[in-house]
Amino acid sequence: MTKALIPLAIVATLGLAACSPKAQNEAAEAANTMAADANATMARAVNTTDAAVDKALGAAENNIDATSNKVDKTAKDAKAATGQALKDAGNEIED
Repeated sequence: MTKALIPLAIVATLGLAACSPKAQNEAAEAANTMAADANATMARAVNTTDAAVDKALGAAENNIDATSNKVDKTAKDAKAATGQALKDAGNEIED
């Protein structure tokens, strides 16, 4: 029975200690510190996420630009080849 009373006595002692103004101030300071830590952690998470999104969008933009350049080059090459084929065909008709 005395083993069961020890935790109860500890809880009662902590409850009484928490009533003092000093203990209340310390509890408030601890709560403020925890809130500041949580805010700092969230700010770091937001910054990290923003940086990752920026990096991903930059990579996607680079890939789109590269693909666009390849399409432009292919179209230019096809136009030149078609023009040459038409010239060759015209030359064949003349001969």
